[in-house]
Amino acid sequence: MSDIKGKYKRILEDLENNIKDPEDLLYTKEKFMELTLIFMDIIDRLTALTDARIKEIEERQEEINNKISNVQSMVDEIEGDIYEDEDEYEFEIICPYCNYEFTTNIEDGEKDEVKCPNCNNIIELDWNSEEEFSCGGDCSHCYNDEVAEDNAEYRNSENEKKKEDKQEENNEDEDM
Repeated sequence: MSDIKGKYKRILEDLENNIKDPEDLLYTKEKFMELTLIFMDIIDRLTALTDARIKEIEERQEEINNKISNVQSMVDEIEGDIYEDEDEYEFEIICPYCNYEFTTNIEDGEKDEVKCPNCNNIIELDWNSEEEFSCGGDCSHCYNDEVAEDNAEYRNSENEKKKEDKQEENNEDEDM
């Protein structure tokens, strides 16, 4: 900027040294000032346009960065799902003592018991059976709403079968 000021002063001095008529000198200085103001106006407009474009580019870049961040999060989740430790399993458990539902990570079925985070009772895990209940699922140790519902439906269907079998036996006895 200081170099421009120096050049500007030299041009004005050169005009003063080479133009002897004071009216011509004044006229030339005024026109030179007008020309300078025109250039300054053009520079200001270009600067404003450039600033506006840079701001628009920065906003777009911010949007792109947000999108990239969202995609990266999704990729990280997918990567975690694909490469997660295969020895760990997450189970949903309903405490038979307080009916508190919670999830826990259990490694390779090696754990035989889990502590309820609500009532602190120990819940024994049975890895050998899949919803087989010797008690019918109605005892306090095995009870949960789904099991009771399933068992009630099972007992109803079994009772209906027994009734049908008895009715068939009665019909056979009558036929004889």
